Amino acid sequence: MGKPKAPTPPDPRDTSAAATGTNVATSIANNITGMVNQNTPYGSLSYDQTGTYTFNDPYTGQSYELPTWTATTSLSPEQQAILDTNQQAQGNLSGIAADQSGFLRDYLGQPFQADTGAIEGRLAELGRQRLDPQFAREEDSIRTRLAQQGLTPGSEAYNREIESFRQSKNDAYNQLYLTGRGQAFSELQALRNQPINEITALLSGSQVSNPNVSMAQPQGMATTDVAGLINQNYNQRLGAWQQDSANRNSLLGGLFGLGAAGITGGLFG
Repeated sequence: MGKPKAPTPPDPRDTSAAATGTNVATSIANNITGMVNQNTPYGSLSYDQTGTYTFNDPYTGQSYELPTWTATTSLSPEQQAILDTNQQAQGNLSGIAADQSGFLRDYLGQPFQADTGAIEGRLAELGRQRLDPQFAREEDSIRTRLAQQGLTPGSEAYNREIESFRQSKNDAYNQLYLTGRGQAFSELQALRNQPINEITALLSGSQVSNPNVSMAQPQGMATTDVAGLINQNYNQRLGAWQQDSANRNSLLGGLFGLGAAGITGGLFG
């Protein structure tokens, strides 16, 4: 009876190559099942294999040819016409913005200066037109009232009333200057910023917008545990060999026992 040989353990490189090959095939299948061509009223999305990429496994040295794909988005004629029109308008806006950018460079190169002298002169003119007549009437009314009260110019009470009126007049002019100067400065700033805002709006309106396409997501497909299957098969064959060896040893032990018994019986029979 020949002694059976133990099964040869699987080569790790062969096992790795088998597992990697299965994983690569599963990955390719996942991508292919996810690349579903789409047709909508607005356009279509299609996938085409346009080449291959060679992947070399650094452990096993095995090479794999991986397909490469191209996704192509096509708009419907109506949507394409809208896109062409929008791009033409955006190109026009972009051209205007480019032309105006030269102006903006020179414009911003000049420091902002508010002509406060002109502002104050205009405010003084407004004060003379609106406030002076009003204060003149009020002063006449105060002097008439003081005279009716028997107060004469130069008296303490008379001078106190006139001084209070003049302070009120001065406060009104100060308020006019402060409020008017702030408002005028804000208007000058708005005029200063207007060209900048217009060119900025042109630049923001000339941005290119890509069509919104819903890319397909590959469906998940579990990989096969090839390495586990190989090792499981080896363990099963090893177990069978071990059991066969045990049975053989038991059989040989029995035969040796019978042979020994027959020899002993012949000697003493």
